[in-house]
Amino acid sequence: MSKQNIILAIESSCDETSAAVIINGQIKSNIVSTQLIHEKYGGVVPELASRAHQQHILPVVNRAIEQAKIGKNEVEAVAFTRGPGLLGSLLVGTSFAKAFALANRIPLIEVNHMQAHVLAHFLDAPQPGFPFLCLTVSGGHTQLVLVEDHLKMKVIGETRDDAVGEAFDKAAKMLGLPYPGGPLIDKQAQMGRADAYEFPISEMPGYEFSFSGIKTALLYFLQKQVKLDADFIDENMADICASYQAALIESLLRKLKKAAKNYKIKEVAIAGGVAANSGLRKALQEMALEKGWKVYIPDFAYCTDNAAMIAMAAHYKFLKREFTAQTVSALPRYSLS
Repeated sequence: MSKQNIILAIESSCDETSAAVIINGQIKSNIVSTQLIHEKYGGVVPELASRAHQQHILPVVNRAIEQAKIGKNEVEAVAFTRGPGLLGSLLVGTSFAKAFALANRIPLIEVNHMQAHVLAHFLDAPQPGFPFLCLTVSGGHTQLVLVEDHLKMKVIGETRDDAVGEAFDKAAKMLGLPYPGGPLIDKQAQMGRADAYEFPISEMPGYEFSFSGIKTALLYFLQKQVKLDADFIDENMADICASYQAALIESLLRKLKKAAKNYKIKEVAIAGGVAANSGLRKALQEMALEKGWKVYIPDFAYCTDNAAMIAMAAHYKFLKREFTAQTVSALPRYSLS
């Protein structure tokens, strides 16, 4: 093994085109190109996303390599998100990585997107100790993961229907907020009362989640109130957002608390795009004080989709020589465990 383990990582699972370079476990660059075209459609359009990836991937990779101050010929392996994600988007990243590896005669490293979200906690200090629980929350996934080692993880619970990020974004659409609406609900919630209205929390077995019911409850609630007062939403936006967000957070933390007790674990973490939510961060910190937990939350830049987390996962795979064959294909549904 050489003195410097240099890996180029590519992330293209949804609507962010990202590339990063990691050297000996240290991130040297992390370039992210966000696709703004989806805003006018109120959600990610898969075909447009894949086309944008084709346009952005080469300049993004070049910038990552340039910022890391290395040459293309110094890269020792190329990592990529194999899944889960949008097929068209994944194909762009997978194809580019395979071509880059073949042209430079270096190995490929496939990375599970959800595993990478968990390993974002090892990009900076402080880092959690094993075992720990990670609540991975995003627009496409809601999972409770038991992490026993860098590459040994087990999903002990996940959503039966919608992801919590989807519950945020669809609620924002009902409220007339632009896409992506999750951060806007969080912003409004900071000015409202969490006890203004009551929304149901689904009771699921074990560590499972469900968010379809609360979305439906919000829809019926808004329809009823708007019939009585056409300006109800505008006049009560902050309170609606605060109450709805509080119910979503309570649903998440109930399961986390239950799992921490049953597994006798005192180290907990959150990851994924919804981990940037200020209400969730605050509620988790308060619960940690009550339960005596150590809490780990990634930097905002590492919560949303980015190639640095892909690079971190690839680093640990590189150390174990876990390489991927050139015959690999994208996997839109790629199970973590």
